[in-house]
Amino acid sequence: MSNQVRCGRVLIGGNAPISIQSMTNVDSRDENLLINQINELEEAGCDIVRIAIPDEESAKTLGKIRKMTDMPLVADIHFDYRLAILAMENGADKIRINPGNIGGRDRLKKVVDFAKKKNIPIRVGVNSGSLSRDIISKHGGVTPEGLAESAINTLKVIEDMGYDNLVLSIKSSNVTMNYKAHLLAKDKINHPLHIGITESGSSNNGKIKSAIGIGGLLLAGIGDTIRVSLTDNPIEEVKFAKKILETLDIRKKQIEIVSCPTCGRTKIDLISLVDKVEKVLEQVEKERKLLNLKPIKVAVMGCVVNGPGESREADYGIAGGRGEGIIFAKGVIIKKVPEEDLVEELIRIIKSDYE
Repeated sequence: MSNQVRCGRVLIGGNAPISIQSMTNVDSRDENLLINQINELEEAGCDIVRIAIPDEESAKTLGKIRKMTDMPLVADIHFDYRLAILAMENGADKIRINPGNIGGRDRLKKVVDFAKKKNIPIRVGVNSGSLSRDIISKHGGVTPEGLAESAINTLKVIEDMGYDNLVLSIKSSNVTMNYKAHLLAKDKINHPLHIGITESGSSNNGKIKSAIGIGGLLLAGIGDTIRVSLTDNPIEEVKFAKKILETLDIRKKQIEIVSCPTCGRTKIDLISLVDKVEKVLEQVEKERKLLNLKPIKVAVMGCVVNGPGESREADYGIAGGRGEGIIFAKGVIIKKVPEEDLVEELIRIIKSDYE
């Protein structure tokens, strides 16, 4: 078990729940755009928000935002050590730095000393794209071994300055390299790990790489906080991060939907049916969460081959037929319904149990 650090109201590491992070992509100097996006991310289920701080104005805007939300805020700093200090002065709950580009040991120590004074955690980031020439030369290129060594060396630089309130991030766009580097480093450090796949790509490709990369690490017991990095709206990062945690049963999903693949026996428009069920159940899920009801499982099956069997495991379900379907509830057939009325009737039956 790793050490535990506090980022605002959220604990990272130790026995704390795995938290979800994302990063704003609006102008960090625009107070209104920034707070609106932070609120949207919080509503979507984000636990910690990171903000790029490229200049003094954005650092001061962070101070205004700090008074408008209690969302944990991480200041993302590169190149200018003074911005790291200014961000901490303006209420950053954590800072993210790359010690290799902050301007030398003396300037890094000024950042570390100020963080120590305020007891603000530092996230140390090591990426496959930012390895030193010495590490690359030693290992004959960018390798998992080089990534792990660079991470450990970077931590030691700050630890030797007398500060250990740290979070480590080791990231690569290569899923296999990312996984192997974490395996090599995990037993040599005791700091919380921020995990993810960097530069994972478009929404579709990025989700595949993130699901495998983040999911694989979590199944190996590695990871204390996660960020899904997508070339997309940050809200999508949060939604998909939640799906990863729910799929691994790390977080409980209020409504789990299972559906079968299509085949030659399917006589109903199953693809559209599942899409519609997922969409309308989003609101039902919000209502059930507010009422603190127990999670449920809903099965949407294309025919009677799998339908009855799945219905025994599901709380509610549909088994399709030719232009119609059977609705199940708790293993019992409730009624036969025309295809066009299936979703509406399914929702009515689900709601009747809690309204």
